[in-house]
Amino acid sequence: MSEAAAPPDRRGEASSRISTRVVAIFKDYLGRGPTRARTIIRDNLVVCLLEDSLTRAERSLALGGRDATVRDLRREFQEVMEGDLRAAVEEILGRRVIAFMSANHTDPDYLAEVFVLEDDDGDDAFDGAMLTAVRD
Repeated sequence: MSEAAAPPDRRGEASSRISTRVVAIFKDYLGRGPTRARTIIRDNLVVCLLEDSLTRAERSLALGGRDATVRDLRREFQEVMEGDLRAAVEEILGRRVIAFMSANHTDPDYLAEVFVLEDDDGDDAFDGAMLTAVRD
């Protein structure tokens, strides 16, 4: 049984391990890691919410009104880090990551790393997720 399909206590352990690894990867690439991290695992979705992740240089740019520059720079770093981030999640959960997305917000300082996992049976369909249609 993969960790993502495991009982809640094992998912909690996997969530903690992913948070720790993601923070370490950020620290390796940027010289410092986020001070807070929380990982949520649900079906084939893993979301890492990170707080206080901006470097001193990025924070200076943001305070100077250069939020777009910070987001662009951060997006470049996340593209470079993607392989290591994917590998960490795959190793911990024992499942292949089929999609990776990042989002950044400078004030307040949050970022999200989102991983979509291949289903346990090798299919990439949603597993047990409730789907809701939105209409105009």
